Amino acid sequence: MGSRPLSSPDSNIAWTARQNKLFENALAIYYKETPDRWQNIAKVIGGTTAEEVKRQYEILLEDIKRIESGKVPLPKYKKFGGSSV
Repeated sequence: MGSRPLSSPDSNIAWTARQNKLFENALAIYYKETPDRWQNIAKVIGGTTAEEVKRQYEILLEDIKRIESGKVPLPKYKKFGGSSV
């Protein structure tokens, strides 16, 4: 099942959970100052371009801003006993 970014529901960018995990891991490896950062991350993910990776990063930043500003409600998590928090 693909995941769709919070900030662009009409976007045609849909990454799989595996691609998102590879993306997150690659962001931790290739810092902002890394030459050819987006190309390197695209190689790690496979099947995507540097431009798509950069756009996914921009969407991630937008999502973080929305979450931190309270525009996205936090999900209700279940306690170990089965009731919602």
